[in-house]
Amino acid sequence: MDDRKILVLTGASRGIGHATVKRFSVSGWRVITCSRHGFPENCPWEAGPEDHLQIDLSSPDDVKRGVSELLARLGGRPLHALVNNAGISPKKQDGSRLDCHETSLDLWQAVYQVNVFAPVMLAQSLCPALQSGRGSIVNVTSIAGSRVHEFAGSAYSTSKAALGALTREMASDFGKLGIRVNAIAPGEIETGILSPDSEETILPQIPLGRFGSPDEVADTIFFLCSEQAKYLNGSEIHVNGGQHV
Repeated sequence: MDDRKILVLTGASRGIGHATVKRFSVSGWRVITCSRHGFPENCPWEAGPEDHLQIDLSSPDDVKRGVSELLARLGGRPLHALVNNAGISPKKQDGSRLDCHETSLDLWQAVYQVNVFAPVMLAQSLCPALQSGRGSIVNVTSIAGSRVHEFAGSAYSTSKAALGALTREMASDFGKLGIRVNAIAPGEIETGILSPDSEETILPQIPLGRFGSPDEVADTIFFLCSEQAKYLNGSEIHVNGGQHV
């Protein structure tokens, strides 16, 4: 019988998500990944095809369908962690930020569905399995949730602020069931979504003088899901080299 701890992770295909898959897998966890894309054939992660679900988080109906399939794959086993990492940050055609004036209502709603409502739906549906596993939820927010950011648009930034507030609410509600809920707020991390101008405009703002790596963020997520963090609940950890100070 497979007695490994189980993680459900959204947004696993690149950057922080991909590093998180590797971090938990190396430590013996079973990782069930969720993304809007099918499992890539060139991915080096061997367990991927059987533990990957294609879910479009922008569609409430598809989230409900995906959760049903996810629960079937769990087969009644306890769930030990849910990491809500998936997020969308729309830009203009030239890559610059979309401000309040230029963001349509449809786009606001799409961003909030993926970045805020999907995490709520997943947490609600997986609550019994998480309670059985005395599990942990980690929401991935952003430094843009607490300040106006040079590149992050208004819909993205406010959705991440909402996710930070949601983390506090969930910590209170789920904590009573023995489920811890925390958040991490990454700053500028060396991934494919890092803006080309970041080195000139943002690097001088970071006291440590460098960008973070996806592995460093994944280590923090792993810590929050570990026994070492068993009394942390309702926290938001800034992973940004001091950029927020």
